[in-house]
Amino acid sequence: MESRPGQDAAAETAAPITVRYWASARAAAGVETDPLPVSGPITLADVVRRAAALHPGTRLPGVLEACSVLVGDQPVKSRAPDAVLVRPGQVVEFLPPFAGG
Repeated sequence: MESRPGQDAAAETAAPITVRYWASARAAAGVETDPLPVSGPITLADVVRRAAALHPGTRLPGVLEACSVLVGDQPVKSRAPDAVLVRPGQVVEFLPPFAGG
C-alpha cells in the first residue's frame, strides 16, 4: 500500500500524556488536568518541567516537588524522575502530602 503525503505525520502523532493534579497541586495549577502532546515516551522529569511551564508565575513547581507521583496506577516512590519513562496515553498524577493521614 502506498502512503500519501501527510499520512506519515498522522501515524507519528501519539496520544497525549494526561497530567492530573490533586488538592494543592490542583489549586496551584488552576486546572484539574493538562494534556501534554508527545510523539513518544518522555521522562517524568520532562513531564514535571513541561507541566510547570504550562503555569508560569504560579507556585506549581514547588508544589510538584513535594508531591507523591503515580504513573498509570504505579507509585514512582524514590525512583529518580530522569529514570522513569512515561508513555503516550498514560496518566501522571501528582498527589501532595495530606494532613491527618
